[in-house]
Formats: sequence, C-alpha cells, structure tokens
Amino acid sequence: MSELVIPRFGELLSPYISQVPPEITPRFLALLERGAASRYRGWAEMLPEHAEGLMKCSEAEDEIANRIEGAFYLDESLREKLEAPLPGALDTYYEVFAQFSVWDQLRIQANAERQGAGAWQRIAGTHPDPQVIEVLNSCSALELESADYMDALIEAHAPDRVSN
Repeated sequence: MSELVIPRFGELLSPYISQVPPEITPRFLALLERGAASRYRGWAEMLPEHAEGLMKCSEAEDEIANRIEGAFYLDESLREKLEAPLPGALDTYYEVFAQFSVWDQLRIQANAERQGAGAWQRIAGTHPDPQVIEVLNSCSALELESADYMDALIEAHAPDRVSN
C-alpha cells in the first residue's frame, strides 16, 4: 500500500491566513474550523453507520469556533478583511480531500486535527492572557479528541480499505 501524503495545512493555507491582520488570525482559524465541521457533516452522510461519532466531531469543530470567537474580540471594521480570504482557503482545504476515498479523507482529517491542536498551542504559547490561554488549551484538547476518535474509527475499519 502506498503511503498517504498528508499536507501541512498551515503551509497550504498560509497564502490566505497571511491576508488577515495578525490580531484577528484566531478568528479566521475559527472560520476554518466551521469549514471542517461542514466536512464532518458530509462524512456523516457518507458513512451513516458512523454518523453519531462524526457528528460529535462536527460539534467539536463548531465548539472550537465558538470558544475562539468568544475569546478573541473582532472589531467589526475588520470583518471584510476577516472574511475575504475565506472562500479561497476553504476551496483549498476541500480540494485536498477530493481525490481520495472517504477513509483516506478521514486519515488526512485526523492528522489535520493534530496540526490544529498544535496551532492552538503555538498561539497559547505567545498569548499574555491566562484566560485566553485556557480557552486555547481547551480547543487543542477538543482537536485531539476528534483525532483520537478518527484514528480509532480508521483502525477498526482497516479491512474496508483497498490496498494498492
């Protein structure tokens, strides 16, 4: 079986993230979390026998976005700068998965969750507010819970995967 190449999502999405003012970058990442929540809902439809767990992952993505939006103020005058690069970023994110089977898509997403956990940790490592750091750490934990769920789901269904 050939090894699945997992993209570095931070690098892949950096052309879009860099368009957002640094002070609202976490809010942009929250919007990307909502995009991931949508992906999970799609996978739940594709794999109805696993819909409950996949929907919990979707809810976790939305919860991460809610927590970040609550922790990071958005000056409404920056909303256009926040939202302008979002369509391109989401298209780029979704395009990563297009060529793969649903199980390989889930493998990529499990890794993306771990990358997301690391991103929240990096932001926490430079943030001065202990309350915001706590929120960031809780978001990282939610990312890891979803990654662990997906890894277990993939492992349980390894025979369903087609070998190359």
